[in-house]
Amino acid sequence: MVPVLFGVSLLIFGILQLFSPIERATLYITDPKQMARLPEIIEKYGLNDPLWSQYGTWINEVIHGNLGWSRVVSMPVLDAIWHFLPATLELALFAAPLIILGGIFLGSKAAAHKDKPVDHATRLGAIVGWSLPTFWLGLMLLMVFYGYFSGLLPPERLSTDMSILVHSGGFNEYTGLHTIDAILNGNARVLADSLRHLVLPVITITVVNIAFIMRLMRSSMLESLGKGYVLTARAKGLDEKTVVNKHARRNALIPVLTISGYLFASIVNGVVITESIFNIKGLGWWAWQSAVRLDIPSVLGFALFSAVLFVLTNLVVDLLYARIDPRVRLGGQAK
Repeated sequence: MVPVLFGVSLLIFGILQLFSPIERATLYITDPKQMARLPEIIEKYGLNDPLWSQYGTWINEVIHGNLGWSRVVSMPVLDAIWHFLPATLELALFAAPLIILGGIFLGSKAAAHKDKPVDHATRLGAIVGWSLPTFWLGLMLLMVFYGYFSGLLPPERLSTDMSILVHSGGFNEYTGLHTIDAILNGNARVLADSLRHLVLPVITITVVNIAFIMRLMRSSMLESLGKGYVLTARAKGLDEKTVVNKHARRNALIPVLTISGYLFASIVNGVVITESIFNIKGLGWWAWQSAVRLDIPSVLGFALFSAVLFVLTNLVVDLLYARIDPRVRLGGQAK
């Protein structure tokens, strides 16, 4: 993890050098009033010093949580990340299980019934889902369930009256995830309203992404079903359900697990199009606004957050390998 993060920091710092000292000085601002003192900031942080000195100063600020000031939302970049993360994380927590578990289930079924109607229907659904543009699907869902059915499934995170209730003194925001906070507060109205607003964006993310997991699981399962240990299990007289679920599926999960981890990290990093269509102000919306307004500290802060998230996800996936595949656990002993 450490060498990878070090390499990422060098890459980001190298990109920083494409900007002028005045533009780089915004990385060290913690208050908009400091914009009037940019020459002093350049001098204080040595932005005209040798590169190794500048890197040391910058990485020291990053380690201490100073990522600069976000002009887009008028708050420190680190605070902005924590402010917008819950909205995106809530989407990920609902969409990712549907994508991963649904993709594994459908892919397994398709492989176990190769070239049968179930397999053909699954592959057709995967092709259609993979081909649908996210913006088109989101807009169509809004037109039908919000427009045609008169606000049945609305955009945003909460309705106006529930939003007022959540931000009032009588509702404790423990996590920033409205569904979790509603449960912790014992408020069924907020929970129901939050779930109603999550339906369309979660469907959009799931339909577009489940196809890839499904197809990967199918191909991995077909490969596992042709292995010798599966043929041996069948020769022993084990029923097909046990052969598929206990022997073939577990080994087929290895490549799917890798992709699933990165898929979850990608959703948490911000699904820009989905958040924009449904007016959900999460990390994706913030990163998009920062990019179009050339808010350098925000864009670089988002890049650093993404790098850390993907590295941590990779670590978790590696640890899960040992849980799924005993050969990974016993590899060191075998040597």
